[in-house]
Amino acid sequence: MNTIDEHIAKDKSEIEAAKAAGDQAKVRHLEDEVKGLEEYKAHHPEDKKDPSPMEVYCDLNPDAPECLVYDD
Repeated sequence: MNTIDEHIAKDKSEIEAAKAAGDQAKVRHLEDEVKGLEEYKAHHPEDKKDPSPMEVYCDLNPDAPECLVYDD
């Protein structure tokens, strides 16, 4: 996907398909992903590109060890 909005729209359509198929695990996974993407978008309104999963994770968990930047 090229933009975060495209990614959110795709995930929302996949949520509906997963609900129709009765795949609750996939529904929960996709709902969590959409929530993270929407929070990322709220924190970075000027950024239209589709963020990587690591960018979303670090935005939501800035104190996680894998997200810390050291000045060595």
